[in-house]
Amino acid sequence: MPRPPERPALSNPQDPGYEAPEPLRPRRSRSSLPPSPFGLPGQPPAKSRKGLWIVLGIVGGVLLLVAAGVPLLMGLVGGQARQASDLADSFTRLVIAGDTHKAYDEYLDPALKEQLPREDFASGIESLNLDSSCTMMFDDPQLSEDSGSSIADVAGVIQCGGKDVEMVYRFAGTDDLKMVTIRLKPKV
Repeated sequence: MPRPPERPALSNPQDPGYEAPEPLRPRRSRSSLPPSPFGLPGQPPAKSRKGLWIVLGIVGGVLLLVAAGVPLLMGLVGGQARQASDLADSFTRLVIAGDTHKAYDEYLDPALKEQLPREDFASGIESLNLDSSCTMMFDDPQLSEDSGSSIADVAGVIQCGGKDVEMVYRFAGTDDLKMVTIRLKPKV
């Protein structure tokens, strides 16, 4: 007896024993995939923050230098101004007291001593007729630099019972400031 033709097993998807055929596609293992230059597929590349850290480090370093340098600079400038004011005050007190030899020896620069002999200095001071009633007032010192040497200009007035004596001093030096210019002159 002839056998009825067999039905293909995959002919009707609604049959209870129907099995779906596997799709035809090449199979590859993960190791055979070409490497992705950005890591796993679908993920954005990792961003480098190296440039950001360099910029932040430079900005932080500059701020640190400014924070440390400004007080240091102010202390240095303030120290020179204070030193110049103290020198002018001490020198003027010696001059008012009549101790011209000590003022000459301790405060005048050797170059000024060559231009102004001790006797001329002493006689010029004596001609001002200063006494213990004299008072002095100084302006703020003007500071500058010249070829690595600090310069401090101090000006003021010595007041003695109705007469005023103008005073202008210039101190200069690298470590120790010495008087390089002096002018003591009665105001008219």
